[in-house]
Parts: sequence; C-alpha cells; structure tokens
Amino acid sequence: MQNIKNTFHHLVIYWYTKNKRSLPFRNTKDPYKIWLSEVMLQQTKVKTALPYYNNWIKKLPTLESVSQSKLDSLLKLWEGLGYYKRCNNFYKATKLVVSHFNSKIPKEKSRFMSLPGVGDYTASAVLSIAFNKPYPVLDGNVKRVMSRIIGIKTLTKYNIKRINKFLNLVICKKNPGDFNQGLMEIGALICKPYNPVCRKCPINDFCYASKKRNPEAYPVKKKLKLRPHFNVAIAIIWRKNKFYIQKRSVDQMLGGLWEFPGVIVKKGQDPKLALKRKVYKECGVHTKILKNVGFVDHAFSHFTIRLNGYFCVEKKHFLDENENRKWILIKNIKNYSFPKANHKLFNQLELNNWYA
Repeated sequence: MQNIKNTFHHLVIYWYTKNKRSLPFRNTKDPYKIWLSEVMLQQTKVKTALPYYNNWIKKLPTLESVSQSKLDSLLKLWEGLGYYKRCNNFYKATKLVVSHFNSKIPKEKSRFMSLPGVGDYTASAVLSIAFNKPYPVLDGNVKRVMSRIIGIKTLTKYNIKRINKFLNLVICKKNPGDFNQGLMEIGALICKPYNPVCRKCPINDFCYASKKRNPEAYPVKKKLKLRPHFNVAIAIIWRKNKFYIQKRSVDQMLGGLWEFPGVIVKKGQDPKLALKRKVYKECGVHTKILKNVGFVDHAFSHFTIRLNGYFCVEKKHFLDENENRKWILIKNIKNYSFPKANHKLFNQLELNNWYA
C-alpha cells in the first residue's frame, strides 16, 4: 500500500510539473490571489475567468485593497462573470480577515471555513496550495478522475467518503498543492467527461474504468432537467433624456446589480397591465407605456428568460433618487453593473439608435 501511495502521487506531480497550463495564479504563493482564483473558477471555465482575474489583480493587488473598496466597484469588475453571490461573499470575507485575523488568511481550516462563501473545497484548495496543508480537494474534475480510478458509478455520500479516504491516503504530504492541482488538471485536460485520452494519463495503470475499456460510464452522468422558462416585462421609464434604474438587494439573486423594474408575466396575463401594476407596487408611481422596444433571450444555470422591454413615462407621481434609485443618461450605463440580459437589450437598443 505504501508503494501505491508513493507511486500514485509521484506520477501525478511529475505529470503536472511537465504539462500544467501556465496560469498567473499558479505562479504565486500569495493566499489572497490563490483564494480569488478559486472563487472565480467555481462553476466557471478557466478561459472565461482568466481576463477577470487579471483585471481584478491589476486594480486590487492586495486583500486589504478589496476590503477597502465599495461593493459597487467590485461588482463592476465582476460584471459578466455571473454567480454574483461569489463576489458579495468574497467582499464580506476580506473585511472579516482584516478585522478579525489581522489581514492574514487563517491557516486553520475551521477558521477559514467560518468566512462567508468558504466551503470545504475552497479551504482545502487554498490551504494546500498556499500553505502546504495536506487537505485533498474534491471538485468536479477530481470526482470524475477518482470515480474512474476506483470504479464508482454513482456519487453517493458513501462513495464520496471512499474517494476522500483514498485521496487522504495517497496525497503528497510534502507537496499537497501540486498534487491537488495535478488531479484537477488531469481531469480538465485528459480525463474529460467525453473522449478521455487514457493513453496519456499518468495514472492509467491504477484506473478501474480504463481496464474495463469504458471510462465514460464512470460516473453515471445525471440527466439534464428541462429548465423552466419565464417571460419577463421590464419598464424603461424615461424622464427627458434620462431613464430610471434601481439596485437589487444584496441578498437576492444578482444581488447588488442595477436593473429596471420588471415582472414575470404569467400565462394569459396582459404584459402591459402586469408591468404597470408591478411598477406602481414597487416604485409607487403610475406609468404610461409608450411602446415595446424589443426582446432578448437569456439562459441562466437553472432557467431561461425572454426579456421584453417597454419604454414608459411617469404619470402623476415622480420617482426620486436615492442610493438605490438613479436617473442616468445612456452614456452613463458603463458606470453601473447590470445583469448580462440587460446588456443584451442595451446592445439591441444601440443598434436601433435607442429612440428610433
């Protein structure tokens, strides 16, 4: 067993040293930068996250610089990356690190996991890479690799424990960071969900699924559920050459981003009537709808929407500005962070010269 342990982690680390992708967060031991990269890479591909990471580090090179920023400015840097709760939690967590841990990311796993948004995976990844703590990581890539190595078809709680037990046995105590990154990289580049390149895998000799000549059967892929679809009507309320926007609550989905008042239109509902009622309920003003200005389709991870835009004007009552309500010019859009679906509509309106 000792021989298997040594051979396994040696092969993973040797392969990783020779084949790893050159990524900026792999050229540092700064726990802040490693932590940021792990947060950005949650449910996000490397090629998507990379420009965001580089831009963020350029503007906010230290953990303290994040904690001293305003959430609005951070959300603007994050705009388009999605899963905005990650940004909100990271911001809260950096403030706690500064105030409770003397600006030092805690090396104790339980303390690190006490911070908002830090789960077992993130803590294990950061502590193993930055501080050589021997905690194995278990992301989607590693689960797939280890399911094929051990021969696991369903990722039950019991089987997850089996994987963790195996990883705790074979992890390299001297260099757990490279071991963990090596397994993740094998999953990303070689042991892919479809068409894995088994002949290039450094740990192929240990692989149960490869010996069975059916690696794609491990683990069994979940059937994709049909995503619900919603029709959403939004009010673009004009006051001369400015339009009204409002900020979403931080606790909501897309928390902290700016948007237009809107409503999910149920089957059989008149979208204009539903929108007028929603605007009055939400903003306390009556509106006159001028015209429909088009629609855009957008897919979220768990549902899809069709966003219908309506140009409107106020009647009787007028919306006042405060920190969560603004009247802005078209040229000021770039100063506020909006959901991606809104930007799609902005682009469409731009092509139509807005007022046409």
